[in-house]
This record gives sequence, C-alpha cells and structure tokens, in this order.
Amino acid sequence: MAIQARTEFASALNQVCSERGLEPEVVIESIKQAILAAYRKDHGEPEGIEVDLNINTGEVSLTKDKKNMTPPGFGRIAAQTAKQVILQRIREAEKNAILSEYSNKIETVVSGIIQRMSGPVITVNLGKAEGIMPPQEQSHNEKYFVNQRLKFFVVGIKEGMRGEEIIVSRSANGLLEGLFKQEVPEISSGVVEIKAVAREAGSRSKIAVSSSQSGVDPVGSCVGQKGVRVQAVINELGDEKIDVISYQTDPVEFIKAALSPAKELQVTVDENEKTAEVTAPDDQLSLAIGREGQNVRLAARLTGYKIDIRGKSGTPREVEAKEKAAQDEAKRALGVVEEGTAEKKTKDLSSVQQDDQVQASTNMADDTKVSSVLPADDAEPLIADDEEKKEVTEAENVSQQVKAEEQESETDAPKTRNPEPENKPDEGKLSGDNKA
Repeated sequence: MAIQARTEFASALNQVCSERGLEPEVVIESIKQAILAAYRKDHGEPEGIEVDLNINTGEVSLTKDKKNMTPPGFGRIAAQTAKQVILQRIREAEKNAILSEYSNKIETVVSGIIQRMSGPVITVNLGKAEGIMPPQEQSHNEKYFVNQRLKFFVVGIKEGMRGEEIIVSRSANGLLEGLFKQEVPEISSGVVEIKAVAREAGSRSKIAVSSSQSGVDPVGSCVGQKGVRVQAVINELGDEKIDVISYQTDPVEFIKAALSPAKELQVTVDENEKTAEVTAPDDQLSLAIGREGQNVRLAARLTGYKIDIRGKSGTPREVEAKEKAAQDEAKRALGVVEEGTAEKKTKDLSSVQQDDQVQASTNMADDTKVSSVLPADDAEPLIADDEEKKEVTEAENVSQQVKAEEQESETDAPKTRNPEPENKPDEGKLSGDNKA
C-alpha cells in the first residue's frame, strides 16, 4: 500500500518502493533496524528502546518506557551511519522479493540473455534477476556467446556461493514440454496431453502425446500445418530432431510406435519385469537400433521398458556379420566382372590397333602403286570414273601411235633425200672461200 506523498520523505519512500518492487512496510522496517544499529554503535546495546518513525515527515525519535531517549543531533548521525545499512536491507528485501517471484516460476520456460561466461558456468540475465546455468544443464551440441537471447527452463532455487541462486537449464525435458505448450494451443488448453518425454539434448528427442477429445489428432496438433509448430520448437532447440508419436495404452503397440521409423516389428512384453523382446526384419534392424543405439535407447526411456532387440537372422552382431559377408561377396563378384571387362577392353583395343596397322599398310601399298603409275613430278589424283579412264587410255594410244609414225618417218628419211656430196674438203674449202 503506497503512502500519500505529502512530503519529500514520503515521495522518496514511494519512489524506492516502486523502483525496487517492495512494499512500504518492508522499507520502513529496514530504516528502523538501521537506526537501532546506529544507536548501538555510539551508545551501546539499545535494550527496550523503540524507534518511532513519522512516515510523513521522516522524523525519528527513540523512546524507552514512553520516555524520549533520542540523543542530541542523533538525526544527522543516524542518517550517515544508517545509509549503508538501509541500502543493504533494501537489497536483501529486493532479492527476497525476486526469489519469491521466481519460486512461482519453477518448472516454467522463461526468456533470458546470456550476460557473461565465467569458465564453464554461464550467467543469464532474466530481467529482474540473474540465473545460473551450470555445465550439466547445458546442451552439449549448442554454442553459447554473450548477448545471445534464448529460452530457459527454471529448474529451481538452490543455495550457492553467493547465497540463493536461480538455476536454469537448456537440457531438461521440461524445456521441450514448455516449448510445445507455448506453440500448441491444444496442449495449453488441456485437450492434448504430453504423456512422456525422452530427450538427449542437442541431438534427438521423442515425445508421446494423447488426446482427451474425440476428433482431435494429437500428433497432427503438435506437428501443425506443414510442420510449422514442431519446426518452431526445433529451431529454438538448435535443430534438435524431434519424433512425435501417439501414446498407446497397450505396451506392445506403444513400444512399436516408440521404435519408429522401424516397421514390421514383433514385440513380446513381460509386464512384471518391465522387459520387452523385439524381433525386427534384417533390413529394419539398423533403423530400430539407430545410430549408436540412440533410437532404442530413447524408446526404452519413453516407454519405461528394457528393450532387447534382435533381427530375424540372429543378434545384431550376427546380422551385421552376414551383411558384411554379403557386401564382401558382392565386391569380389564386382571385381571379377571389372577384371573381365578390363581384359575384354584390352583385347578389343589390341584388335583395333591391329586393324589400324593393317589399314595403314594397305593405304601405303595403294600409295606406292599409284606413285609407280603416275610420273613423280606430275603426280595427279587417280580417276575413279570408268569413262574417264577409257578416254585417257584412248588418248595415250593415239599419242603412242603418233610417236611411232614420227619414228618411222625419221627412219625412212635418208632413203628419200638427195645424197650428200662425198667431197667434203671442197665443201670446207668452199666455205673458206666464202669467208674470204
């Protein structure tokens, strides 16, 4: 209840209460305790002394058995001495108020900003208070940095080195549940209920949901249209994979659903021992087990049963050995085929090379034949047309006949010509005379 601000003291009192979120009675009680501490410092133990504080004017008086015991000038001394005590009391009252507020927020999701990182411990600014996130409450696949805004799950309030501390978490199952409550209206209204959660923070989670109202699909409500609801949760958790399955009252069907995406499973349950034996087809065994056994491990946490899984051909190791042997056999067969193919390619290549050599030899022989027929200097291309060949042959025959006739005419020429004079000297003489 606020005090009517008629004086400066009352105005200051109201301002402190509004800024710190405290009640006026708490602040007034802190001031009285500070005044008694100041009196004790100068005048000894204040036995039976009461403090009268006027909340309108701020005047202080000390009385004992209705007698005024206020020392002279005590107002100024008390103000100076009690300043630190009053501030300390107010801080303690403020902290208690904040802790009381966050005690009502335990197991809820709050928003905060990473303020500082002191080694493995991360301090988170939650607004009015600071939270502590120890290493065991951190997600191992997430990377944190200063001024990063995230959502945290309030684990509780514990006593620490600096008094009581608010512990927040990013790896708790409650963070997954709280995010689904914020994103799915059916869960917050109670129509869809979260029955069980199994989570490995930062890697993969499984959540089982059921509906209390006919016509409402619990899995579809959590996934949302085109997966928009579950995708919002995945983005907040750093791309953590989430499997949403429908809760079944029959443990056999529940275990089959928890081991999804594996199909065609045969389950035998011992409810007294809380154990289950699962037989999976050999091609579904790896899906049922998951990477490093993660899928079957989460399914066991979700259902509460100890699950022993094996393939139709035997234990997982036996199935793995058979698969490996089949793969090795396939590789060997593939190697033989590849070797035969390589040999065939080599033979074909050598055959092609031989054909190329034969063809090259043939071409060389043809070139030699042509060069022997044609003159070396006036080499001409071969004539492929038969008619042209005939014309060339006829022309050659005519040419040869003409040459023969010329030779005959040259042979017969001395017989028809006049004989030359036998007196050759006279001819020479004549020629000499002519010269003269």
